[in-house]
Amino acid sequence: MWLDVERPHHPTLPGSITCDLVVVGGGYTGLWTALHAARRHPDQRIVLLEANRIGWAASGRNGGFVEASLTHGAENGKSRWPDEFDTLTAMGLENLDGMQAEIAELGLDVEWQRSGMLAVATEPHQVPWLEEAAEAGEGRFLGQAEIQDEVHSPTYRAALFEPDTCAIVHPAKLALELARACREAGVQIFEHTNAVALDSGGAAVRIDTGGAVVTARHAVLATNVFHHLLRRNRLRTVPVYDYVLSTEPLTEEQMDRVGWVGRQGIGDSANQFHYYRRTADNRIVWGGYDAVYHFGRRVDPAYEDRPESYRRLAQHFFLTFPQLDDVRFSHRWAGAIDTNTRFCAHWGLARAGRVAYVNGFTGLGVGAARFAADVCLDLLEGVPTPRTELEMVRRKPMPFPPEPLASIGIQATRWSLDRADHSAGRRNLLLRTLDAVGLGFDS
Repeated sequence: MWLDVERPHHPTLPGSITCDLVVVGGGYTGLWTALHAARRHPDQRIVLLEANRIGWAASGRNGGFVEASLTHGAENGKSRWPDEFDTLTAMGLENLDGMQAEIAELGLDVEWQRSGMLAVATEPHQVPWLEEAAEAGEGRFLGQAEIQDEVHSPTYRAALFEPDTCAIVHPAKLALELARACREAGVQIFEHTNAVALDSGGAAVRIDTGGAVVTARHAVLATNVFHHLLRRNRLRTVPVYDYVLSTEPLTEEQMDRVGWVGRQGIGDSANQFHYYRRTADNRIVWGGYDAVYHFGRRVDPAYEDRPESYRRLAQHFFLTFPQLDDVRFSHRWAGAIDTNTRFCAHWGLARAGRVAYVNGFTGLGVGAARFAADVCLDLLEGVPTPRTELEMVRRKPMPFPPEPLASIGIQATRWSLDRADHSAGRRNLLLRTLDAVGLGFDS
């Protein structure tokens, strides 16, 4: 659905070239990196390589939620970096504000709305969680009557509204407009140019594209869930598949049945949660719940065709909005999310400081990608900044074990999270153990 827009074509790399910075990956992280590098150093030659087309994967197919959180939610951040959580929160808001200002400055047509976010409780045990979050200053608590005034669903018992920490965008337009801004800033973009190997002997970095070589002083690897050019990263992330439905455009009468005048983003409070939002043409994009890992860490388009996940999403949609029983779905899609054991981005330098990399966004990277790009550029410049001094940036997550242990552990954790959702939130021994060693998931 998102990619049903006009997309300009960029050339394939015609032959070997030399530049100052090469960026591998044409998603949000790569595009923000190239754009900000060009704005920092307008005299440098910057090249961006994309194996497919700009924004074709996660950056063009996500839900379009731009969260201020850099840590995949407050609880995850507080549990891992309690001493710098306030700093991370401030930096996240600064990044979101900066993104909004830069989009306006550059005139990017991305359907940006600073909508705010509603976290809804659909089970009794979730209500105290939202009350505690409100008491901690994380938003405004809405009782059952108040949330029903905002959005009508028989499943809603309460909600937490954060007015300033979330925006919504058209995700594919964001990628395409960032590419336009890159071109206007002098960045050379090459599509259908697959980086297959990295060599850094001598004073330069060389990216082999299977016929041509890009030679650069520095490189940023922003390949998300796809092939890692650095062996050290191959156990750091795993691909987890997320599934999404979109309705046909709703009529005014259908929208009146739901309310939802404010266009807030919505997510429920379960471990296996749904996220959903309205589009500019009044579709409801409805995703989440199933997060499917396949043995062997493979990324395969065949995994996107999973009828049972789409059926489950549809069933849950109509449980949430039974008054929309005459609405039909027009689109469905899926894609791989890169997740690591701390559930938010991690960074590093390689090859004598000439190569920076970042991955592991775990599905909450639309806003964090801009921050991640600046961290990568800071790391390459080699001068400490408040961003590079963060413990979050300096420390790496634990790697996943090799197969079959990775699959066994991930499937057991998914089963345990589902059981907790259906047991008033009570976490079993496995989840409590993971919490104790810093591997627990709480978004």
